[in-house]
Order: sequence, then C-alpha cells, then structure tokens
Amino acid sequence: MTRVIYDMDKTITRAPTYTRWLVYWASREAPWRLGLLPLAGIAGIGFRLRLMSRGRLKEIAQFLLMGDAAPRDRVDVRAAGFAATVVAGGLMPGAVAQLAADRADGQEIVIATASYAFYARAIAAALGIERVIATGSVWDGDHLRARLAGDNCYGAAKAAIVAAAFPGERFVRAYSDHVSDAALFALADEPVAVSPSPALRRLATVRGWRVVDWR
Repeated sequence: MTRVIYDMDKTITRAPTYTRWLVYWASREAPWRLGLLPLAGIAGIGFRLRLMSRGRLKEIAQFLLMGDAAPRDRVDVRAAGFAATVVAGGLMPGAVAQLAADRADGQEIVIATASYAFYARAIAAALGIERVIATGSVWDGDHLRARLAGDNCYGAAKAAIVAAAFPGERFVRAYSDHVSDAALFALADEPVAVSPSPALRRLATVRGWRVVDWR
C-alpha cells in the first residue's frame, strides 16, 4: 500500500485548531478559565521572545484553560464535539476534494500534526482517517495532565516522528501550508505547498514544488 501525508491545521482545516480547542473546552467545562486567556497571551509573548519553547507554551496554555487533571471521559466527549464543529464548517474545500481523490486512488491517508493527539484523532475519525501522528500528552490514569509526552510534533521533530513510524518508506505526496514542514516534504516523492505561507511559497518556487490553493 502507498501513502500520502497531510498536515492538519490550515492544510485540511481553514484555521489553526489549538487555541480554538482550548476556548471550546473552557467555555463548556469551566467558563471562568476564559478569564485566564490574557495570561496565555503573555506566555505567547515569552515564546516569541524565545524565552520558552513552543512545546512549553502549549503546556502553559493547556494548564490555564484546561487545568492539570481533565477527566478522560470529558476529554473524549468534548473532543468528539469539537471535531464535529470543525468538520461541519471549518475545512478547506480543496482538502475535502483531495482527500476523496487520494482515497479513490487507493492511497492510505496519514495526518501528521503538531496538534494534540486527543483531539486531532477525533477530527481524523470524523473524516474517516485512521492513521494520525500528533503531539502526545501525559495521562495520569484517566486524567489528562498539562504536559507533553515526548517531543512537540512540529518541524524537524515531526519529520523524525513520521520517519520512525514508517521506517525506510517514502510517501507518494506530502501536503502542508507551512515552511516548518520542509523536513516532512523530504520524506515524499511529491511535496505540495497548500495555500502556502509566504516563506513556504518562496521555498516552493526555488525547489520547483507544486503550489495549490485549497481555500
């Protein structure tokens, strides 16, 4: 079987999902936590000033908006609900068409995303996709902790995690909107820049990669 690999945020989905997930969770499970959003914004400034890693920023934002002991049954329920909202109105039209075309061509579809696995898998399941590589979370029994399990699945780390999951294999195509996935593109025979960021558009032009607009 041959495979194609998709980034998720702003490749399949119209918008990034992480902050949307945190707001979705807090508004339904603990509305008072929405008042902590400015603190998450301050942490974001710290990240931009390179005072913390992207992974640490995610842990802090999760702690503020979800707490450090979210019950698994509530996480599962809310992840399914969040996935339904994303799929109902938050997908790139071109992504929907390409997913259908790749399925018709007999390709196995793999999603590789920096988003947390506990909700990325729910979005993938709503799209009928089984294989998901995403950022892992620490679970303490049936409670979700505000800590990453392993590396944040982003940039070179994402490519390394994918390569370890499929040792020695190459993908038929890789789709992404962001230059951070340049290392992921190296694992595919055909990189495809999807509604690309300016940096990815420049790199695609230099390297002769196909550019498509899925908006």
